[in-house]
Amino acid sequence: MKNVKTEGIITKAVGGNYYVAVADGVLCCNARGVFRKEKISPCAGDNVVVSIEENAVPLIVEIKERKNHIIRPPLANLDCALLVTSAVDPVPNTLVTDKLISIFESKHIEPVIVITKQDLRECEDFAGIYRKCGFKVFYMDNSTGNGIDAIRSYISGKLSALIGNSGVGKSSLMNHLFPGLERSTGDISKKLGRGRHTTRQAELFAIDGGYIADTPGFSTVEVSRYGFIPKNELQYSFREFSEYLGKCRFRDCVHLKTAGLPAVPIFMSRIAVSGKHFLMGKSASRVMTAM
Repeated sequence: MKNVKTEGIITKAVGGNYYVAVADGVLCCNARGVFRKEKISPCAGDNVVVSIEENAVPLIVEIKERKNHIIRPPLANLDCALLVTSAVDPVPNTLVTDKLISIFESKHIEPVIVITKQDLRECEDFAGIYRKCGFKVFYMDNSTGNGIDAIRSYISGKLSALIGNSGVGKSSLMNHLFPGLERSTGDISKKLGRGRHTTRQAELFAIDGGYIADTPGFSTVEVSRYGFIPKNELQYSFREFSEYLGKCRFRDCVHLKTAGLPAVPIFMSRIAVSGKHFLMGKSASRVMTAM
């Protein structure tokens, strides 16, 4: 058998083995050593070229240019990130949600809010904050599966990822998307107030012409590992602030005060929509905390 090259997408990376979905199946591959020298780690979502030779392990010889990349969990080429938050146990955290939204916006990944356990606690005030800022919000009842059709329709043809704290219901959502998958679900630790990790690594699952990644949950202190935004660039990660960009009379301003800006009716973060009066700059400072 001569050397044959084929293209595919990495669906999972485990211990130096890379599982690549190609036209006629899935290949378990190794990667060229040159990637390590170049400090490039192949990851789920990478579009790659695989070399296949007789009596040899398939080898990833090229990683196509990425349109985006997140560090933890390692994923590439995402179209959207489904930020899963629960109405209760654990309760929604606007600071964590804003951090994640800013990080994904900075990487040109569309953030989408998915609220689970809404049957246990009404959560429209939280949802309304993000709807008014132009974000898509879905409700999902993990006990009945109500809401899953709208989510499935939205992610059709896209490369998406489920992102959220441990215990918010990501694995239950996956079980509704893929009946028979039977992802294990974890209870909430009453002592820590967060879920126990049930997903160990990011893995892509084919769905309706696209892929969705189930990812390990995280604790609040781990949010910064998704990415870092320099403070002078943070203003570009708040879409509701876009109409004020370039209107400040101070050069290199990070907009912690309104002094340099024209009088505007709303110079506040998305948090302000709920009646909590934080100036955008102050909220931005909070977003930067622990990053």
